[in-house]
Amino acid sequence: MKTPFTAPDSQYLAPFDGNFQLGDCLTRDDEGLSRKRAKGRLQDAVDRIEDAQRRLFAQNDFAVLLVFQAMDAAGKDSTIRKVLSGVNPAGCHVTSFKKPSDLELDHDFLWRHTCALPTRGQIGVFNRSHYEEVLIVRVHPGILEHQRLPFLPEDLDTIWDERLESIVDYERHLARNGFVILKFFLHVSREEQRQRFLARLETPHKRWKFEPGDVKQRKYWDDYQRVYEQAIAATSRPWAPWYTIPADDKPAMRYRVAELVAEALDSLSLDYPRTGASDQAIHDELYEALLNEQ
Repeated sequence: MKTPFTAPDSQYLAPFDGNFQLGDCLTRDDEGLSRKRAKGRLQDAVDRIEDAQRRLFAQNDFAVLLVFQAMDAAGKDSTIRKVLSGVNPAGCHVTSFKKPSDLELDHDFLWRHTCALPTRGQIGVFNRSHYEEVLIVRVHPGILEHQRLPFLPEDLDTIWDERLESIVDYERHLARNGFVILKFFLHVSREEQRQRFLARLETPHKRWKFEPGDVKQRKYWDDYQRVYEQAIAATSRPWAPWYTIPADDKPAMRYRVAELVAEALDSLSLDYPRTGASDQAIHDELYEALLNEQ
């Protein structure tokens, strides 16, 4: 029997009533898991996701969308790679959203994200997402001048409120059409980000990850914390929940994300399609023919 999506309960689940405070959220997992234990739990969750993804693909009713947002160096790429390490690549697609192209700017801000949505039976991942339009654009509103908008209100808060409203409506529409949406904010501390930037500069094979602009954005840290808080508070809903995952401890963070994905998939009661009586008769006949083939 098909069952609707239920947001997994978690201490990291942002409330649905708008009363979300980022300052109350941890940046380090409070369970004190050892690295070895966190990796073991991660593998258990990865195995569950692998099994569920096969049934998701076969049943072909639901589509899964995983949204990842974070400050730089929080570990989005590695988390996506580790959590989905057991998934068949044919049933999974990751999209990393960068600066919009000219073609994308000729459409509304949700268009390019709609084009990247997974089909039924697939898991889609947004590495950064439509939320950038109420995050980086809000911190740097000068970007709006290049978005070909027909007009700008005197009070820019109007734009952010309208975009947040559009996002809530958009995600509700997707959920009504069989999308299972999980949104993760990987919550790294400012000091941990500094240490990771230093590690990239100190390690030759990691320097390719380093972007000077990332360090420049650190002076806007408080602004980003504010807009993340407001975006999560305004858009965490039962059909599209936000989870604020402590990101200072990467093994624990990956396990937490994987466990939530596995729980969400388990809640769907996915199963392989059953063969009808007429098809079963044909299958039995073909089975006998193949069994007796010389």
